[in-house]
Amino acid sequence: MINLNKLEIFSIVVRAGSFSAAAEQLLMTQPAVSQHIQDLEASLGTRLFDRGRRGVTLTPAGATLHRYTRAIFDLVAAAENAITDVEHLATGQITAGATPGISVYLLPEPIQEFHNRYPKLGVTVATGTTPQILADLRAGRLAFGLIEGEVDEPADSVVAIQPLQVVDQWLIVGTKHRWWGQAQIEMAALRDETFIMRQRSSQTRIWLDGVLHQYGIEPRIGAEFDNVESIKRAVMYNTSITLLPEYVVRPEVEMGRLWMIAIAGEPLQRTLKLVWNREGYLSPVTRAFLTCLRRYLPELEIGQVGALPLPPELAGSR
Repeated sequence: MINLNKLEIFSIVVRAGSFSAAAEQLLMTQPAVSQHIQDLEASLGTRLFDRGRRGVTLTPAGATLHRYTRAIFDLVAAAENAITDVEHLATGQITAGATPGISVYLLPEPIQEFHNRYPKLGVTVATGTTPQILADLRAGRLAFGLIEGEVDEPADSVVAIQPLQVVDQWLIVGTKHRWWGQAQIEMAALRDETFIMRQRSSQTRIWLDGVLHQYGIEPRIGAEFDNVESIKRAVMYNTSITLLPEYVVRPEVEMGRLWMIAIAGEPLQRTLKLVWNREGYLSPVTRAFLTCLRRYLPELEIGQVGALPLPPELAGSR
């Protein structure tokens, strides 16, 4: 009988595309991963991979086994989710990805609520740019991600996307700026302003550069930061401007340290999204956290995330 552990290693090699990448993900040596695959091939009497300089590709036999492997682990995950009582687990940990604003300003409260309800379970948040989060999802390093960045994934991508909320972007100024107290500004007025922005590699920066370019604005950059707190403080203490969502600046606005201004005409908007690996498996702990998160993001449809339909012969036994 095929060993499930070796099947899991086989599946990760397929997803990673090479023995070395799979070994890194599994915290194993490359020779150990290679030996597991050789053992599996020997037990089946057939080659599963064609080895090349740039990695491995499935043989026809390997592709067949991969289809069965997906079905096997879909069924295992469905059984685990159907039976597990999360409240009585002795331990459990998930890692979620989030872009900086979401990580700092949206997730702490639901994570604390989750911990209060399940004190033996934990959530780790890996903060990164949208491309980093998508790469980690493809590699199986994250349970799911929350992003505001724009995603251009092909139809056959392993990354699944669920739009959650449309988020307005506001012009933000500090007390020293001449626009303090104004309700609305024309986009053309931004041409003569100095911007505080995210780093050039971030999806937020790429999006903002694209929006400004559409209006013929070449921004004057006063500073670039890889975190939102530094951007807010830089704007707070000088006459530069930035663009941020309301949830990021709410405390400073309430304290009278920052001011939000609407852009006249079409509102500047981005979409908060949930992303996950459609080839992965959502654990019961992950589903429990998403259930908690839904109180804060009611648009989240948990039934659509990593759905694991039972085969017809078992579906009636639910």
